[in-house]
Amino acid sequence: MMNHFNLSKAFYPLLLLFFLLSNIPLSISEIKNTWILDDYRSMILFENFGFGKHGHISIWVTNVSWMSRVENVKFNPSSMGFFIADVPSFRRIWNESLHDKTYCVLSRKHAEIILRFDHLEQDSTYRGSTDIDEPDEYNLVFGNCQPEFKVSMHVHTEMYNLREGEKDFLSAGKAPLPKLYFLLFLIYAAFFIVWVIACKNQRPRVEKIHLIMGALLICKCLKMICASEDAIYVQKTGTPHGWDVAFYVFGFFKGIMLFTVIILIGTGWSILKPYLQEREKQVLKVVIPLQVLENIVYVIINETGPATRDWLTWNQLFLLIDIACCCVVFFPIIWSIRSLKEASKRDGKAAKNLEKLTLFKQFYIVVIVYLYFTRIVVSAIGAFLNYWFVWLVPVLEEGASLPTETNPYLVIDDEEEENAAAQMEENNDDDDPFEL
Repeated sequence: MMNHFNLSKAFYPLLLLFFLLSNIPLSISEIKNTWILDDYRSMILFENFGFGKHGHISIWVTNVSWMSRVENVKFNPSSMGFFIADVPSFRRIWNESLHDKTYCVLSRKHAEIILRFDHLEQDSTYRGSTDIDEPDEYNLVFGNCQPEFKVSMHVHTEMYNLREGEKDFLSAGKAPLPKLYFLLFLIYAAFFIVWVIACKNQRPRVEKIHLIMGALLICKCLKMICASEDAIYVQKTGTPHGWDVAFYVFGFFKGIMLFTVIILIGTGWSILKPYLQEREKQVLKVVIPLQVLENIVYVIINETGPATRDWLTWNQLFLLIDIACCCVVFFPIIWSIRSLKEASKRDGKAAKNLEKLTLFKQFYIVVIVYLYFTRIVVSAIGAFLNYWFVWLVPVLEEGASLPTETNPYLVIDDEEEENAAAQMEENNDDDDPFEL
């Protein structure tokens, strides 16, 4: 049985790290059309954009209508309009509005008004635009100082920077993304070639799990090339021209296959045993539907944008599903660790069992560290990054999975049997942190 691990001594640990990748936020279209229907929120965040030295914002508002929620209230068109504010100012405005119910954002000095509905009649059209003189990260917000009125409208927005006289619809900090994603595509393609060569050279020892891992690499390659093309088209035209659909499709398969591979490796399927127990099948039956739902929610979040009334709820649902998937994948790994401990007491093959046990314990640690880093550490770093360096977030996410030359998986010779037995006995005590 241990012959099955020969292929993995050189490449398997590296691929495990390389496969543990999360979704990268990719919906970056900056020409947007948004419908607001019967909304009475005092502030509606439409977009966040990082501007350079020569930035520009344009807004077209059509099909405007309003309806009073309270009788005998006179509508004042100038009480509604669009404004921009840098991120610190917007936070200040938001905090003040929470504590003061009479607060009107359109009258505050921190808000730079782009347009008001001063002379706007129902079903008419209004256009506003402004140039950004001071480079910074700005929020485009709709303010309603008469929340007793519900407003409906269609809003078309364009945000871009001018570089060498041409429009660049990518936020200032996202300008490197097209080249970055293409570089990642080349890296994944190179690893796929290496993986194919390794499988071909070790064909007698290749298991089904190795083929699935190769398919997962293909999905990552296709996802990255679609991400690159998506960013290129958005940068030039403001819209992804369908590349976002291809990105979602390959991201969908990648997400499902990623968690499936983690679970299969954690159970020892194909390498330690050719079957799945009933409880392990139940784990797959839980994780795969959760991944399908998570990808659907991810598309909704990216395609609707923060102006949607339930956008925050969808984000919370996405986070909840992601946490659930991350928790579920730990159970098969822990079950395998416990099974190996019990087997070590029966068959007497301490060295070989210690090698397997070490493999699964280190895989368990790798999964924990990766999930903690990508879900918490990267998010925390991204929250404090200057808007010029937001491209570092995908770099950190991908860097968490890049391979190293050091192979963390131990190889134990038969001569070490006595020492391994002693270590196995020590690992089987009641204080083992890997016990459930």
